[in-house]
Amino acid sequence: MPSEKRNKRILVLCPYPMGCAPGQRLKFEQYYDSWRANGFEVEVSPFMSDEMQKIVYKKGHLFAKIAGTIRGYLRRYRDLVRVGKYDIVYVFLWITPFGPAITEWLIRARAKKMVYDIDDLVYMGRTSRYNKFIRFLKSASKINFLIKRSDHVLVSTDELSSYSARFNKNLSMIPATIDIKKYPYPKKLMPGTVVIGWSGSQTTSKYLHLIDPVLKYLKANYDVRIMVMGDDDFELAGVDIELLHWTAESEITNLQKFDIGLHPLPDEQWAYGKSGGKLVQYMAAGIPIVATALGPNFKVIQDGYNGFLVTGEQEWIERLVLLITDHELRKKMGENSRRFAAENSSVEANAGKYLAVFDKL
Repeated sequence: MPSEKRNKRILVLCPYPMGCAPGQRLKFEQYYDSWRANGFEVEVSPFMSDEMQKIVYKKGHLFAKIAGTIRGYLRRYRDLVRVGKYDIVYVFLWITPFGPAITEWLIRARAKKMVYDIDDLVYMGRTSRYNKFIRFLKSASKINFLIKRSDHVLVSTDELSSYSARFNKNLSMIPATIDIKKYPYPKKLMPGTVVIGWSGSQTTSKYLHLIDPVLKYLKANYDVRIMVMGDDDFELAGVDIELLHWTAESEITNLQKFDIGLHPLPDEQWAYGKSGGKLVQYMAAGIPIVATALGPNFKVIQDGYNGFLVTGEQEWIERLVLLITDHELRKKMGENSRRFAAENSSVEANAGKYLAVFDKL
């Protein structure tokens, strides 16, 4: 009798536990069901434990961070033993965070096929403001190794595509995406005070401070509330900021409170690697966006359609005031945001791209 055809097996090696990191949640994690439905068994091995992830970007906790890092390396050595049992090893960002590409070389040597997913300029070796003392341990060499030695590379921005193409010509562009079915729509537009919101993390909230004078002006002259989700320590002197603690369970509900979404970015190389995941979430929630007119934002925002692209403090103020004072404009742009997300950034519109890469391998 012919043997029963077995499912192909995928081992995902990623930095963070499932459901907590935007780069993972808004990229490949939401496709696991699709992969399984198409004949792939999926197993996930994060470097960090849940406990490590909760403290890694916080001040202090030095010994807990060291212990968590050691445990992460032990998990990777376990992965090294079993990696040959999988048909595809799917690596996101990095396999191990520090030092030369020794573990990466060993896993690549044992892996049948490897896919590398990069959605940030991790080869620049940046760290959070609370972990700067370890920056010297980070190197572009292991990132370049993963790009060069993988069978296929997935990128999400033109900057990443240009960089990765120097080492590997087998590239596919897959942007940050969203399961819009999880976002209630149409959005309830409440009369009265307009809510201006920003969603991010402790590592990206410094970008919001780029428009501190804008937020101060709006708060002083208009009936607005300013909400910040993702950085429980965010402060702006003289301005009442409503902090929303991020959890996977409350994220969508909190986003529904926003009437306008903010997305300021600095004109620096690091920003050009951003895949616009938060923009996609704003759009899925039916929120008009005001963002810096910079590289990757042009991919997601059509100026005057689903938001505004601005340069300079005065443009920030003018466009935000326009949205604050024009209820119908906010409504129309919110509808356009939702439509754009459904047509370009939804899981349904992009699921086939991952499967095409796997089938090719």
